[in-house]
Amino acid sequence: MGLTALHFLHPAWLLALPPLLLLTLWLARSSSNDGSWSRIVDAQLLPLLRVAEGRRARSVWPLLLGSVWTLAVLALAGPAWNHTESPAFRIPASWVLVLDLSPSMSATDVSPSRVARARYAASDILSGAHDARVGLVVFAAEAHTVTPLTSDVATARVLLGPLAPSLMPEAGDGLAPALEESQRLLEAGGYTRHGQVIVLSDGVSDPVEALSAAQELRKHGSTVNVIGVGTPSGAPEPDGKGDFVRDASGRPRMTRLQTEQLQRIASAGGGEFVRASEVSSLLAALEAQQARNLESDNSSVSKTRLSTWQNEGVWLLPPLLLLAAWLARRGWV
Repeated sequence: MGLTALHFLHPAWLLALPPLLLLTLWLARSSSNDGSWSRIVDAQLLPLLRVAEGRRARSVWPLLLGSVWTLAVLALAGPAWNHTESPAFRIPASWVLVLDLSPSMSATDVSPSRVARARYAASDILSGAHDARVGLVVFAAEAHTVTPLTSDVATARVLLGPLAPSLMPEAGDGLAPALEESQRLLEAGGYTRHGQVIVLSDGVSDPVEALSAAQELRKHGSTVNVIGVGTPSGAPEPDGKGDFVRDASGRPRMTRLQTEQLQRIASAGGGEFVRASEVSSLLAALEAQQARNLESDNSSVSKTRLSTWQNEGVWLLPPLLLLAAWLARRGWV
């Protein structure tokens, strides 16, 4: 590829050339006349009083200054005519966070509340996503997609902030629809092979269906991990209306972290179960899995090449510096 492919990476800088050219012409005209001395000194005497060397310098320096400016503008515009190729890859990973927004997640057995603690844990997971694509699904009576799979982790984190059980249109606690929605997101993006589904919950009302959905995800190459939020001792279960759910005797019903239930779901999905205070260990496992996936796909990754234009403006710097040094001679400006 030769100069026929010449173009500029930052062509907006070329807009500075016309005013620079006009300024150079004006300076050249100004230096060619004798200014106000011709009004005072006789025209035949003036050439005898003029210093010849200074005269030559004044006549040359506008052209020299214009050349320096032109080279500087061309260098800033980024002339390019050659391609450079480099290996490129994207870690073949996609993570879907599934957040429980059932009324029990408003319980305060962990400070400040279960749902707030779950959001903190989800934010930590997003911080470790790096090049992975992330998605966000919430569930109560139904599952809803907040963010489809995207590499824009910052947007997912912003949308995570206001999520709370009060936003859900109907109370419930069904995980299976959320896992099925996660599978649809992964299949739509073509990322089921390295998919990671991370559930943040205190327990679900459909453990049998959730086990079946987790096994289906595992069958398609994805992994289901579960983060348990809450404590075994529990707390009164909020009813979502400012009160607590009460039993037949009128006493507040306790909601507890369903550890065994969530462990079975994680096992069915081929993943891990951790408590909210142990998110760092799960994050380390996810990052290690990313590295293993990258190594297993190394043969295909190495074939991926990224072609970019090479900025050749650097070759204009030597003549630019030489002309600038010449222009800086004493008495030229």
